[in-house]
Amino acid sequence: MTNNSSPKLQAHYFHPRNWGAWLLIGLMFSISVLPMVAQHYLGLGIGRLGKKLLKSRVRIARRNLALCFPEKTEQQREQILHGCFDNMGHAVIGTANAWFWSTKRFEAVVDVQGLEHIEKLRQHPGGILLVSMHFWTLESHARAYGLFDPGVGIYRPNKNPVYEYFQYHGRTKNNKYLVERKDVRSIIKALRQENAVWYAPDHDYGHHASVFVPFFAQPQAATITGTATLAKVKNTNLLVTYALRKPKGGYTLIIEPPIENYPVGNDEQDARTINGHIEQAIAKAPEQYMWIHRRFKSRPDGQDSLY
Repeated sequence: MTNNSSPKLQAHYFHPRNWGAWLLIGLMFSISVLPMVAQHYLGLGIGRLGKKLLKSRVRIARRNLALCFPEKTEQQREQILHGCFDNMGHAVIGTANAWFWSTKRFEAVVDVQGLEHIEKLRQHPGGILLVSMHFWTLESHARAYGLFDPGVGIYRPNKNPVYEYFQYHGRTKNNKYLVERKDVRSIIKALRQENAVWYAPDHDYGHHASVFVPFFAQPQAATITGTATLAKVKNTNLLVTYALRKPKGGYTLIIEPPIENYPVGNDEQDARTINGHIEQAIAKAPEQYMWIHRRFKSRPDGQDSLY
């Protein structure tokens, strides 16, 4: 979808088959009006319940941590795992706030580091490719970045029209519009129109348009080459940006200096560069990263699954 095709409420959205989605949205709105102290404890409760119920995700996260941090003790990795699910619970709260809070209220809980990097780039023509990653704060990150430099998000539309309506409009409260993740032409167009475009190349998207390069302790992690492809769009600059949740609530929006001399034209070297920046960001708060996805599900031909 583009800004010309943002979803509108339609009569059939209120059909009984969508009542479950309306209930979910109602719960999210109700969460957003709770005091922050109540939100904090509710988030912890959701996260700890999730850890008990989502056994397969716990196994995946535990395996990812063992693969990425073999130098840490089992106890240290378990602490990160526990924090990961606590932050999953807080992500439910953060999503509700990001979608329903007013700009004034949301702005009050955001600190920013590195705003000068955006301001400097905006003195010259060109788009900005925002290289980010799947922290649990991604919904809050989108809202926070949009406070200072409204941009374009890349996302996967939801099949339920009610949830899709609120997802789309929640993510564009302080931003411009969203583009489907497979719509490369619209992503390139957004960069050519000098937009900031959010892009997260940290998942395993399969063998297509990917190379196997190191990620933390794993020497062969499938890493997409799309970052380098998009960086070739004329006058495009790359910024690493993400948001970290503060212990007492709220967020710190972090904007790193532009990535220079990129791409160099070698797919593996360019992928290594991006993975290096992603690793540095995750290392600041590994418990806030989404370890629940199978980051190493794709293997070079002939190699057994790591899961």
